[in-house]
Formats: sequence, C-alpha cells, structure tokens
Amino acid sequence: MFEYKVIKECSKTKARVGVLSTPHGEIRTPVFMPVGTQATVKGVLPESLKEIGAQIILSNTYHLYLRPGMDIVRKAGGLHKFMNWDRPILTDSGGYQVFSLSDRRKISEEGVEFSSHIDGSKHIFTPEKAVEIQNALGSDIIMALDECIAYPADYEYAKKSTERTLRWAKRCKEAHQNTEKQALFGIVQGGMHADLRIECAKRLVEMDFVGYALGGLSVGEPKELLYEMIAATEPYLPKEKPRYLMGVGSLDCLLQGTVGGIDMFDCVMQTRMARNGAAFAKGQRIHLRNAQYSEDFSPIDDECNCYVCQNYTKAYLRHLVKANEILASMLISYHNIYYTIQLMEGLRQAILEERTLEYVDKYFCLTNAIK
Repeated sequence: MFEYKVIKECSKTKARVGVLSTPHGEIRTPVFMPVGTQATVKGVLPESLKEIGAQIILSNTYHLYLRPGMDIVRKAGGLHKFMNWDRPILTDSGGYQVFSLSDRRKISEEGVEFSSHIDGSKHIFTPEKAVEIQNALGSDIIMALDECIAYPADYEYAKKSTERTLRWAKRCKEAHQNTEKQALFGIVQGGMHADLRIECAKRLVEMDFVGYALGGLSVGEPKELLYEMIAATEPYLPKEKPRYLMGVGSLDCLLQGTVGGIDMFDCVMQTRMARNGAAFAKGQRIHLRNAQYSEDFSPIDDECNCYVCQNYTKAYLRHLVKANEILASMLISYHNIYYTIQLMEGLRQAILEERTLEYVDKYFCLTNAIK
C-alpha cells in the first residue's frame, strides 16, 4: 500500500520529485501539508482544501486523544470519515505538544506523564500508547513518539534524549501492527548537534521505517543552523524513502528545504498568520491591518489566481480584520494555503524541467527587491 517513487532528481541540487502511494491516494512531492490540528484546518472547509489543491493534511494525536477521544473517532469509522476527508492524513505522535508543556510533564524511560491543558487531568504517553491512538485514528501516515529537544540544549542532555528517542522508536516499531494501512515514520532527533543527528539517522534507517522525519527543528534556532542540520542529516537517509521536515512552512524554508533534499513539509503558519491579518504576497508577508490598505482596492497578489484574489480587495479584507469578522481569517487562510501550495507546484515543475535554481533565485530576488 505504501511506495515512494523518485520521478526526477535535480542535477544541480538535492531537490527531487516523487510520488508517495497511500491507501487514500497518491501524494506528489515536494509537498506542503496544511495542518488540521483538531481534525479541522482552521477556517477552511474540506471542499475548499480540495479546490485549493491540498493533497494531504495533518491532525494532532495529542489534541484528538484529549478531545473528542480516540474511541469516539474509532466509532465514527476513523478520522477520514469523522472529518469528511477522503485524501491522505498524517498524524504526529503528540510528542511536540507534550514536550511543550514543560511545567506539566515528566519524562521517564517508560514515556511522558503530563497534565491536560484542558482540565488538568493526568495522562501518560508511552511509545505503545502513541501508536495505539494513531491506529485508532486510522491516519495513513503515523509518527513514532520522540522527544523534541528544546533549543538551546547542551550536548550531554541532547545525547541522552536522542538515545531515549531511539529506544522509543524501536518500541513504536514493535507496537505497530496495522502496517498494511498505516505507514510508520521514524523521527531524527539530536538537537543542533550534527554528529548526534547523523548517528540517530543511521540507527533509525537500520530499523527500516517507511519514511523518515527531521524533528526538533524550527524551535527557535537561526535558519542557517536549521539548514546545516538538514545538510548534515540528508546523506544518511535512504533515497528511496520520503523525508519529512516537521513544523516548517515559511516560504524560504520550503524552498531551501526542498533544495536540501526534503520531500514533505507542514506548518500552522499559513492559518495562524491569517488569524492575525497577515497574508503572503509576491514572496513576502503583508499585514492587512495596516492603514495603507484602507483604500487599496487591488487583490492581495495580482498574480494569484485563488478565489480570494479574484473576488476581494485588500481594502475589504482590512475592513474584515479590523471588525474582527470570522470571514477575514477564512478568506486569508484560503489565500495563504493556496499561495503556498502553488509555490510548491511551481517548484515541482521547475525540478522536472531542470530550472530549480532559477526558480529559487527568482523567488529570493523578488523578495529582496520588495524589501
């Protein structure tokens, strides 16, 4: 049910085009995956996501475990039926959310004990439990439980944490039984220490996961350091399997990450920006709340063909933002996701046509020119 085929490798970079087959359809890579944390991409209908061209979306194990609960989702027929989405779904293990609760959790070899952010109730995520929850959700791609190491982290703690993540990965692999319908990805950790990430990648590859993710990045480190960690790790990941950079979705990181050999990306940025009145336009972020747009009757981006840019002006969107209307975040979210997916579609085509560097350079030149 799961197969990754590399269709084209760029001759001048590590960028590549591929197709990942899943039970709910094929995913063309490189791909940006909108995030639907609680079984919904905030402010965007499933029908709109399909219209936009979203191939796969994410949901969050931690949040769905707490509310509505894995038993309810299972009784509904799985996450696809529950949320009315018949395309692929990826669920993360909940590790990032749990470890972000720094004052509410306790890490041990067994797993992570934590207090719910909703009602304070006590819970424990073990590797086996993380797999069990995701099996109940029925997502196409599931993630092993890992520890997302904070930045900065000293070498000794990062090493200890990475070793534990590797032991947890092995336990996840042993606990996962639904291998025909759900693909389990291992997660490379190691903080900002290249040798730890290389060692982690090597040992995960020995465990033979369907795909491999780079976790613990975009957690406050400079982008140059993020790119260094990608470059250090990529040579040790098998070419015949998909590579996923977790939680990264700024336009520059999507381009640079793809050039560095990454196939899959996700981020909440696109909808979070929208809820704050910010939109992508000509490669940069604009803030529609600003007074300069009060009488600007042009679209967000005059080169964008999305529904929003074809029908609404910056002046109208600014009015909605200032009035705190729900429609503001709905329309801007639509545009931001469309814009990002189109960026990746253009990049995919550029790789196929051996125009990768030209495409990336044009984007950065455009951004710098605007600034």
